[in-house]
Formats: sequence, structure tokens, C-alpha cells
Amino acid sequence: KFLISKVGEDWIFLILLGLLMALVSWAMDFTIAMCLQAQKWMYGGLESNVFLQYLAWVTYPVVLITFSAGFVQILAPQAVGSGIPEMKTILRGVVLKEYLTLKTFIAKVVGLTCALGSGMPLGKEGPFVHIASMCAALLCKFMSLFGGIYENDSRNIEMLAAACAVGVGCCFAAPIGDSVQGVLFSIEVTSTFFAVRNYWRGFFAATFSAFIFRVLAVWNKDEETITALFKTRFRLDFPFDLQELPAFAVIGIASGFGGALFVYFNRKIVQFMRKQKTINKFLMKKRLLFPALVTLVVATLTFPPGFGQFMAGELTQKETLVALFDNRTWAKQGISEEFDDSEIVKAWKHPSANVFVTLVVFILMKFWMSALATTIPVPCGAFMPVFVIGAAFGRLVGESMAAWLPDGIHADGNTYRIVPGGYAVVVSGAAALSGAVTHTVSTAVIVFELTGQISHILPVMIAVILANAVAQSLQPSLYDSIIRIKKLPYLPEL
Repeated sequence: KFLISKVGEDWIFLILLGLLMALVSWAMDFTIAMCLQAQKWMYGGLESNVFLQYLAWVTYPVVLITFSAGFVQILAPQAVGSGIPEMKTILRGVVLKEYLTLKTFIAKVVGLTCALGSGMPLGKEGPFVHIASMCAALLCKFMSLFGGIYENDSRNIEMLAAACAVGVGCCFAAPIGDSVQGVLFSIEVTSTFFAVRNYWRGFFAATFSAFIFRVLAVWNKDEETITALFKTRFRLDFPFDLQELPAFAVIGIASGFGGALFVYFNRKIVQFMRKQKTINKFLMKKRLLFPALVTLVVATLTFPPGFGQFMAGELTQKETLVALFDNRTWAKQGISEEFDDSEIVKAWKHPSANVFVTLVVFILMKFWMSALATTIPVPCGAFMPVFVIGAAFGRLVGESMAAWLPDGIHADGNTYRIVPGGYAVVVSGAAALSGAVTHTVSTAVIVFELTGQISHILPVMIAVILANAVAQSLQPSLYDSIIRIKKLPYLPEL
């Protein structure tokens, strides 16, 4: 009590929340990395027999996804899905029972770890917002044992608003500004109005959480020091030419249509499953069959010696992003001859198809796979898969520009080669598509944080704003779409 009275209840609460979320996030990331490594080890160890390789490649994710779906179904069905639509509803003042309990927390953490460890095209941002909110709710209960302001419901809602920022903050864990994008993204996604007095709470807790998370990564020798997650080395003296701005605008508009199509496609899949009574009855009886089937199809199509060779099937989401943010031009007039020897970039090279074919196949396949995978009943988000598809689309435009202008751009007597990855097209594609799906502008800030690169702020903002303008006129955001599907008691915007 003496400590609380001297330091202040809020500060202690926010430090505990940040610390707890950093530990949970780090432990989950470590386990997910181990799971993905185990799959690669199994696949690599069976090189002599393609059939056994296929069995290992397919069985591993099917088992993990089926376990995740079964575990969540038995322990707490509320843990299924993103969690952001429910948080939106709770922050509007609606009480959703069982959504912020310890049972749901355990189900969400275990289910999400298995789902992401399977290598399926699923994200973690939405679930992390839900996990952080559950941490805050449980901490509020714990703090209320000592009496004081945490017995007040309105104070608990304020802490939930701060927790949403922490969830985004320790999800990407970029060093400093992570708290900025955490707070901004959580405000955009969860609130129609935002009490400014909660701003510092979100900032402080998110900064503390991101800092602890990165310290743990350095301590575990995952990182040498605290840096951006997808470090890029774009040139700063001449990052882009004004002649390239129309290309960024085109990416923004195309991403807007793409984002709206993703939301529409995702909603149609769910509605189709619910309206077909025979399918619905069958799936209600055999709840684990649908996730197992979807995983089987996706794993079969990404099998590297099979169709996966046309879409870099062996790469994880993180490795895919590292490759897509690569500085070098992959295609010289469409011929893949500038590939270096790094394993990650090599995965995009195919002897009988140029890099444009690989990128187009990757975008088209991942688009419907991600829309389908996010409908399975496991804890999962859609932000990261959409982000990867956007990065691939940006890369495709960048490579096309480099092939179209092989001599580069002539400015003030110098010639500047177009570098598709070191070129903001990749980044703005990633930001614009994910912004279009979630109807947020803060995805631009998230991209700056992830890449440690702020030189392309103008083209990225142009692309994101145009993508948002197009997507908002066509479809609701993915989260609002889920709210409508689930018929949550949600007050519409004025």
C-alpha cells in the first residue's frame, strides 16, 4: 500500500501490464519459431523420399491446427478468431460474458501458438489485442483485492483501451515508435471516440512492453541489438523521383480494390457455410473436420517440390517479408539472373518461370488461401497475411518498373537505378493493402517501424490514403464485417 500510494496505482498497473505482455509475447514467439523450425527439420531430413516429405509437410500443420481448434472448442469457444471485433463491442460499453476470463486467456494463448506454429497464412495482431485486454482485465481483478479505484468499472474500461495499444506494441516490437503505432492503430481499430486522458497510459505501457520484449530478444541472442524487425537499407540521398509518384498512387488505388475484395470474399465464405444447411449441420457435428480440410488443401498447394515451387512455398511469413524487402533487383528484363546465393531469395527463383510469374502466382494463391484460412475456428488474425500479399504486389510493380526503365531515372546529371525492394513500392503496397482491409491509416507508421525507414513517408502516405478512400467506399472494414456476421450488439457510428 505504501508503494502504491507513493508511485501511483496507474503507473504500477501499466508497468505490470507491459511486463506481463512482453513475457507472454516473447514466450509465444519463441515457441512458434521452434514449431516452424521443427517442420523444416522434418522436411529437410526426408530429402531422399518425396512422398515421405509430403506426408511430413502436410501432417504437421494439420495436427497443430486440429489440436488448436479442439483445445479452444473445449476450453473457451470465445477465443476463436481475431478478438478485435469483440473488443470494439466491449469498449462501446456492451458486456460480453466470458470474453475476458482466465479460461479464454489460456485458450487464446495456446490456440494461437499452435495455429501460427503450423505455418498457415494467419496473423497475430488481432489476437494479441485480445490477449492484452484479458491481461488487463485479470490484473484489474487482482488489483481490486487491495481496494481502491480498480473496483470502478469505468476505470477498467480505460485500462482496456491502454491494453489494446500494448497488444499491438509487443506484437511487432519495433524499438521506440512502436508505442506510437500501437496507440494509433488501437485507437483507429477499436474506438469511435477516444478519451485523450488514456493516451499517455497506452503510450507508457506499450513503450515499456516493446522495450522489455526487445531486451529479451537480445538476451536470447535472437538480435544483436535493438533494431527494426525487417531492417532495410534503401538509399537516402535519392529515395524516389517525382515521376514515380503516379506508380505509388496506382498501387494505392489497386490496393483499395484488393482490400475490399478480400473483405467481401472472406464474408462470402462464412455466409456460404452458414446458409448451406447440410454443410452447416455436418460441420456442427464434425467441428474439427473443416479446419483439418482447409489446412490439408493449403499445405498441399504450398508443398515446395510440388506447386509450392511457383510461389516460394517453403518460406515462412517472416522469411517472405525479408525477401520482398530485398534491395536488389530480382529480374533483368524478366530473366532471373541477378539472384544472389542467399537461400531465402533463391526460393523465388524457378528454372522455367521468370520472377513475374512467381510473384503473380504467389499473390493470387495467397489471396484466396488467407481469406479462407482466416475463417477456420482457431485464434487468428488477418493483418500479417494481408501485409505479405501487399508487399508481394508492391514488389511486382517495382520489378515491372525496373524492367520498363532498365537504365534507371535520369535526374540532375546522374542516373539512379530503380531498386524495387529498396524502392518504397514494396512498402507502400504492404501498408496500402493492410490499411484497405482494416480501414486504418496507421499501417503507414507500422511499416516505418518495421523497416526502420522513413525516407518514403510521402509515397507511403499517398498510397495508404488512396487505398483507404477506395476501400471505405466499397466495403466495411474486416472487423466491422465480422461484427455483422456474428451479430454482435454493436452501436453503429453516428
